[in-house]
Amino acid sequence: MDDWIDYYDSTHTIYASKRHRDLHFELIARDIVGFIASPDAVVLDYSCGEALSAARVAAACSQLILAEPAPGVRGRLIARFAPNIKIRVRSLDDLRKMPEQTIDLVVMNSVAQYMTQDELDAALGVVRRLLKPAGRLVLGDILRPDVGMPTDVFALLRFAARHGFIKDALVGLVSTALSDYRTLRARVGLQRYSETEMYAKLTKAGFSASRAPFNLGHNPWRMTFVARHALGLGVTG
Repeated sequence: MDDWIDYYDSTHTIYASKRHRDLHFELIARDIVGFIASPDAVVLDYSCGEALSAARVAAACSQLILAEPAPGVRGRLIARFAPNIKIRVRSLDDLRKMPEQTIDLVVMNSVAQYMTQDELDAALGVVRRLLKPAGRLVLGDILRPDVGMPTDVFALLRFAARHGFIKDALVGLVSTALSDYRTLRARVGLQRYSETEMYAKLTKAGFSASRAPFNLGHNPWRMTFVARHALGLGVTG
């Protein structure tokens, strides 16, 4: 995951334009809010990225914890949301020191593909320890082995056409193809999971899970899972 952290901490071209970037975070925030069961909830966004619309999520809960591994991004989050008393910014290492059973909802969106299998297992262990007994984990934007890059390109272009940045999207696709992202993706790769494989991984980590009827974000060909503590298993077991 370190290579991907360095990439996202750099000046990258993953978004076609400012409009694309802003719409992306607005959509993710809207989807996260839909999973918040109570205004008293404590929410953790695990590897949140720039989280430009985090204030919208914070308005729907009592506290929002933005956990981000990239130090440069984390610094921008601290500066951006310093006036908002409902938002706290943490590193992933900080999460390991937090008291157990303190979080109502954890969202890990577009994160699993950048982790090795062992890294994801370790992250799920941290999340399970932090979740309250009735808490939920939303694991979003899971890449499937039977869906490749052409489908991702189509999903982006459809999103761009719907929101009026199709020209920027086409230019952005060319820029991405010539960028470090393409090189890094070819060298390091992205993790993909079938529905069955993800159920098995979540079960191994002590969760019971179901697939959500929609994926977080704009790409309906990726998967989102909602997981809870499996019955009969202790939180720290």
